[in-house]
This record gives sequence, C-alpha cells and structure tokens, in this order.
Amino acid sequence: TRETFAWMSQLKFHMDEKTNTVRIEICDYTTYFGYEYIGNCGCLVVTPLTDRCYITLTQAMRLVLGGAPAGPAGTGKTETTKDLGRALGVMVYVFNCSDQMDYKSMGQIFKGLSQAGAWGCFDEFNRINLE
Repeated sequence: TRETFAWMSQLKFHMDEKTNTVRIEICDYTTYFGYEYIGNCGCLVVTPLTDRCYITLTQAMRLVLGGAPAGPAGTGKTETTKDLGRALGVMVYVFNCSDQMDYKSMGQIFKGLSQAGAWGCFDEFNRINLE
C-alpha cells in the first residue's frame, strides 16, 4: 500500500544488542553503520526529492553500482550525497574537478578512496579532459 512504501522508503536504524552493531534499512537495501565520525553538523531539510535521491542511491549500492545525481547547479546534489554518507557513517570526500585532471590523477584518487573505504563525490565531472 501507499503507507507501506512511505514507511519502507525512510532510513531506519536498528541496534542489535548481541553483536553491538547498527543495521540500516531503506526499501530492500540493508547495510551496517560505518562508525565514521563526521562531526556534529546540521542536517538537510528533507524534501520528496531528497527521499527520492536516498532511495535511488541506496538501490544502486544494493546492485553494487554507483550513483551520479544530475541537475542544475545549486540544487543540493553534493549536499544530499554527503548527508546520505553521514547517515550511513561513511566518509565522503568531495573533489572539484577541473580540466587539469587526467586519468592518472583520477586513478590515484580512486586508489585512495578504495583503500579507505570512502565515497568520492566529483563536482563538475564534465570538466575533465578525456585525452
């Protein structure tokens, strides 16, 4: 029903007392809290678009894929990604891409992100030179 989907589409945190872990669920995606302390900062205003982005990004992670929020400048794509990472306890590094970046520098960034288990958020990704 409509109410069931409204409940399933919210981030829910469940504490398992036996294993001392926090399980996070949204729709049919389940993960465990990453315990990366990001700091005590403000949260985003949750709108229907924010909920839709959370669902889309977590479903992509369920399928072992990535996400690329697209839209006009200043609409909160980066902040939404950072806020989802904060909610899941995952470190998110934001990179402002420029035409000075090439495949070698991107390779170094990807190596560091994979070693740290962190997310990368690449602003202005279309500026990177393809050669």
